[in-house]
Amino acid sequence: MTSLAYISASINRFNEAADVSPSSSLIAFGSSKLVCLWNLDGENDAGVSETLPGHEGVLTCVKFLTDDIIISADAKGALRSWRRGSSQAGKALDGSIQAHSEGISSVCVQGNRIVTGSSDSLVKIWQLVEEVDTANPDKFVESQTISLKGRYPLASALAYLPQVHVSVLALAGTDTKVQLWVCSEDTFVYSATLAGHEDWIRSLAFHQSPDGEQSLVLASGSQDATIRLWKIEPWKKSVTTTKPGLPQELSDELLDNFEASLGEIGESEEGGRQISLKRHILTVKSSTESSQQFSVTFDALLVGHEAGVTSLSWRTGLATTPTLLSTSTDSSLIMWSPSTIFASNDASTSMWVNRQRFGDVGGQRLGGFVGGLWAHDGQEALAWGWAGGWRRWRCTSKTELVADETWNETGAITGHNGPVKGLDWSPEGKYLISSGLDQTTRIHGPVRVLEGPQTSWHEIARPQVHGYDLLNVAFIDPLKFASIADEKVIRVFEAPRGFVELAEKLGVAHFAEEERPLGANVPPLGLSNKAVGDGVSQPYLELVGEHDSTRRPFDGELALITLWPETEKIFGHGYESVTLGISDSRRLIATACKATSMEHAVVRVYDTQSYKPVGEPLEGHILTVTRIAFSPDDKYVLTVSRDRSWRLFEAQEGGGYIPVAADKSHGRIIWDCGWASEGDVFGTASRDKTVKIWRKTDAKWKDVATIKTNQPATALAFAPQNEGKRRSLAIGLETGEILIYSALSSSPSEWRLDETISSRLAHVDHIHRLSWRPSRQGVNELASCSEDGTLRILRVQLTVD
Repeated sequence: MTSLAYISASINRFNEAADVSPSSSLIAFGSSKLVCLWNLDGENDAGVSETLPGHEGVLTCVKFLTDDIIISADAKGALRSWRRGSSQAGKALDGSIQAHSEGISSVCVQGNRIVTGSSDSLVKIWQLVEEVDTANPDKFVESQTISLKGRYPLASALAYLPQVHVSVLALAGTDTKVQLWVCSEDTFVYSATLAGHEDWIRSLAFHQSPDGEQSLVLASGSQDATIRLWKIEPWKKSVTTTKPGLPQELSDELLDNFEASLGEIGESEEGGRQISLKRHILTVKSSTESSQQFSVTFDALLVGHEAGVTSLSWRTGLATTPTLLSTSTDSSLIMWSPSTIFASNDASTSMWVNRQRFGDVGGQRLGGFVGGLWAHDGQEALAWGWAGGWRRWRCTSKTELVADETWNETGAITGHNGPVKGLDWSPEGKYLISSGLDQTTRIHGPVRVLEGPQTSWHEIARPQVHGYDLLNVAFIDPLKFASIADEKVIRVFEAPRGFVELAEKLGVAHFAEEERPLGANVPPLGLSNKAVGDGVSQPYLELVGEHDSTRRPFDGELALITLWPETEKIFGHGYESVTLGISDSRRLIATACKATSMEHAVVRVYDTQSYKPVGEPLEGHILTVTRIAFSPDDKYVLTVSRDRSWRLFEAQEGGGYIPVAADKSHGRIIWDCGWASEGDVFGTASRDKTVKIWRKTDAKWKDVATIKTNQPATALAFAPQNEGKRRSLAIGLETGEILIYSALSSSPSEWRLDETISSRLAHVDHIHRLSWRPSRQGVNELASCSEDGTLRILRVQLTVD
């Protein structure tokens, strides 16, 4: 059976794209169109353990209803529920419904009640009806629709009012006010509007006070960089609230006038903020025909962020002090709690203090944090950034006071924030490099867990952070690679001393001693990574700070201190590069560029020692060349193209290659090609839903087999040679599945399907590359990358006899 060794996935750029389970150890988050599950208590700190396919749009909201049920919503308006199966989490796909006509921007849950807000400016309330028979899917039943009259809901929150079992719904969005709706006989009724913010409100969160539920606190975070706390508590008319003989309405009118004058003063002064002291009254019908009233008052203004607040989350677990976690686009994460100095007798203090602050200094780097949440009963704080990487902090010394706690950052998970276009194994298969449209190349390696023999895969370096979309990458030797991007130049990078030390200390690989620069950085307004620090240079250490190389780098460090210096640029093509191929000996690289004419649809071959052209450009195609593959002995170069043809070039004694064969029997674009490790056959994969196997018979290359696939074939890779009698071939499809075929080595014309790896283990979109890990005795590992933004390593059982 095929199993997963590694999934690299980033989180989508939405502040509700992740949630933590009620038991607070499982994180579910949206990555492209997938729901990913990350167990914080997982064995060997392995990261994402599985993905749930099913959505057709990009995921915007993920919420846990219970430990066993996840609700997810996407940018196409679909709402789904997932129930944990008996054998593994998320096994059964349960209910799904087209909830809105536009993308869903906010989801909140309470019991079996689900509230969805969408950019069709509607808020809908649903009940999830669980089926007793697990064979039937759960149903979503719509109970109410609230129209926001052209405004979009960006945040919603549900809670029970103090002392009564009545729900209150808070809604906010593309205006500056929070609306409160109270549930009356299963219908939500508009009750109050809380004004005060000066920009859109991005997040809402309720906190029930633990002391006998005397009050409920609502936190609202806005793009005006402030957080406001509103207190909801039972209210009884008392004589002391007004002066004798002054009616209640009049005192409210006086307060309104007072606030208006405050507003005028605030507007004339720079940066004045309006403080509203008005008390809003909510009237709730209780079951005994009597009604109860609640007052909503402005309680505190939390100022500390320098840019918009993106998410709010209250600390769960055993914490006695209410603590609020906020994230912001200023790249900071703050923990707030009430000040004890000004605490009044009834603990209803309104003085809140910034207790802990994490993140990056230096303002809005790369869009800051998008969202954050608590895990492990408030012992861990997690946040995710604009680039899709997670950051994780752990409380190492728990105290009564939040300010006295010690927090340390620990390793989290990362992934490409966009389609992954290229990958390549290091020559010995020790680690893997990938390139993506998020303009980065990343190196992934098996990191040793503590001092034991176990390893878990993680991103260990980000050698290139570029200004163009990266399309392909190939190792020239274990410490040198070439990459191409949406530009005319090929760039070559060489590992710095920092990477060599990191790889050795993490147990990924060991290298021979030689002089290397310490690291690299990108000069301002530059695109090239420049080498820094030939000795132990002070400027470099000042630039990046000291790094503990006994642990893997955190997401905030990867783009700064793991860059590789650029050593060569190779020019030659007239248009932007499209594909890159490297010979098995790693002595030759070949490239092709975008082309609409024969003049530009050429392949240029370069020597990897001198980076000079080898022979003349290889001509013959009339449209863009999509893939280049060298035969195992470097004797042939195979090219396939958008013009539906393949061409074969043979090496000459004096250097260079000449055309020897060509064919145009595919009906659509040929996406990929590859050689068997024996070098006697090659395969071509095409959009015409076929993979053809070609062999030299009677001095001519003929197709000896045609494998029909039910979807367009976009990638293929022959498995390395083994002791058995059969050879294996992996085929990637446009829908994300991977097919494993095998044939007798002596008879390449008869292929049988051994296994279909479905979207539960494989991908949900166009597969760009497949590559088998070189020579791992007894274990066959297949790396794949896809348009869905994930990179995977699968352990595949191959048939050898």
